[in-house]
Amino acid sequence: MPNSPKYSSVFVKGKATRIAALLMLISALQGCAVATVVAVTAGATMVADRRSFSKQIDDQSIEFTAHNELAKQKALTKNTNLHVISMNGTVLVIGQAPNTYLRDLAIKTIQDVADIVTIHNQIRIGSTISVTTKSNDIWLTSKVKSALLTNSGVNAKDVKVVTENAEVFLLGLVTKEEADIVVEITRNISGVSRVYKAFEYISI
Repeated sequence: MPNSPKYSSVFVKGKATRIAALLMLISALQGCAVATVVAVTAGATMVADRRSFSKQIDDQSIEFTAHNELAKQKALTKNTNLHVISMNGTVLVIGQAPNTYLRDLAIKTIQDVADIVTIHNQIRIGSTISVTTKSNDIWLTSKVKSALLTNSGVNAKDVKVVTENAEVFLLGLVTKEEADIVVEITRNISGVSRVYKAFEYISI
């Protein structure tokens, strides 16, 4: 059994270029203009991402597997509202559970998912949030992302922004200087009640 994760890489340009080219070739062979556009966009995103391509795939696999494992637990499916986000193996679990038993069960259910390095358990004890609150969370996320885009001290593409019940969670591979900028911007957005950092720090 793999070791359980503890709680709480700069992308190679040549490889990215080859991946983007491969996606374009596949699209061309399919003879679909729309597919070509999608492939080019996906390739550009891979190049911009500080994670390696394999880590991007690992993160998608972690999220998919974790959500599937949670769905197998009927008590969690019926009584909680949970979301799993992975960034370079750093996993953030957010949402609501009615009691500590179900909160702990959620973490125990996913802790042995392959490639998880660290789990940030940020599940709140309480009732699930309303549709109105979810809509407001989407709005807050867009406000934070827009503010990051206008700041020259940080690349918004390097930061993943997730909002749950007005709490903003920040993930990504960033320098400490970039993290400070992002946090300062986020905490000054109207409507944000709390900022939580789940960054992985790097040197450039």
